[in-house]
Amino acid sequence: MSNKPTPVFDKKRQRDLPQINERIRFPKIRVIDSDGGQLGVITPQEAIRIAEEQELDLVLVSDKADPPVCRIMDYGKYKFEQEKKAREAKKKQHTADVKEVKMRYKIEEHDYQVRVNQAKRFLESGDKVKATITFRGREIQHSDLAEELLKKMAGDLQDFAELQQAPKKEGRNMMMLLSPKTVK
Repeated sequence: MSNKPTPVFDKKRQRDLPQINERIRFPKIRVIDSDGGQLGVITPQEAIRIAEEQELDLVLVSDKADPPVCRIMDYGKYKFEQEKKAREAKKKQHTADVKEVKMRYKIEEHDYQVRVNQAKRFLESGDKVKATITFRGREIQHSDLAEELLKKMAGDLQDFAELQQAPKKEGRNMMMLLSPKTVK
C-alpha cells in the first residue's frame, strides 16, 4: 500500500455546475438564439462558435427534451435574474407562527387590555394567536366564566382576527385560536 494522499476534489461536483458552453456534453442540441428564434438542431461546437461571435454563452435550458434545448444568452445576467427571483420568493414567504397569550379567568381589566394589545400586535405581524386560560385547583368549576372571557377577547379583536378555533377545554386549560384577518 502506498502512502499517497487521496486527491482533494472541488467542493462542487462537475454535475452540480451549470451546464454552459464546453460543459454541454450532447452530440446534437436544439438551439434558440438570444432573440428567441430557433437556429435548429446543431452540434454543441457549432452553437458555441455562434454564441462566441455574439459574445454570449450557450446555456442548457432543458436536458429532458429530445434533443436537449440550449439557449444563447448572457449567463451572468441569467444567473443574476434567477437569484433575484429566488430572493423575491423567499421574501414573500412568511411562515405564520403561533404566539400564545396566557391568562387566568380572574384577570384584572388592565391586565386583560395588555393581553388584548399583545394579541393585536401578534396578529398585525401576521402570526396566529392562541389565547389560553389556565385553571388552578377548584377554578375549573368556573369554566363558563373562562369561556365568556375568551369570547369577549374574540369580540375585542374582531377587527384584526378571525376565530379559527372556538374556546374549548383541554385538561386544566381552556383555549381558542385566532388567525389574522385576510385583507381583501
